[in-house]
Amino acid sequence: MLRKIAILITASLLALPAAAETKIGFVNTEKIFREAAPAVRAQKKIEKEFEKRDQDMQRLAKQLQSMQEGLEKNAVTMSESEKRNKEREFNDLNREFQRKQREFREDLNQRRNEELAAVLERANKTIKAIAEAEKFDVILQEAVYAAPRIDITDKVIKALSDGK
Repeated sequence: MLRKIAILITASLLALPAAAETKIGFVNTEKIFREAAPAVRAQKKIEKEFEKRDQDMQRLAKQLQSMQEGLEKNAVTMSESEKRNKEREFNDLNREFQRKQREFREDLNQRRNEELAAVLERANKTIKAIAEAEKFDVILQEAVYAAPRIDITDKVIKALSDGK
């Protein structure tokens, strides 16, 4: 889909009269997500939101590791039924850990996507304002290559930071 859009844009730009000056810009969305103030704030917000659950997951992982080490260390001295019970306990805890880990990742990804969507919406409004103010004909957000002279990512990041 993006390839078709890029081809259409390229074809339409080539069709412009040679005398017309076409102004093209490029924005690196990934850089905006890494460096723009709203994106950094969103990341910190998510980290804080998931901090307790992350600590719980780490505690559960340590508990699992201790259980496994205890099983390996004491397997020779345990009775067969005691060994089965400990293995069952370990397997139950391991399943619970896997489930919680999966839920944690899903919840984290969902929240990250929500926050990044809000950042992207603000960035797009900022890009549009810059495009109108500086009279750009087209601004691309995805490209295999973009010359540094047409890259306006830093302007967008600064505008997002200034807008807070």
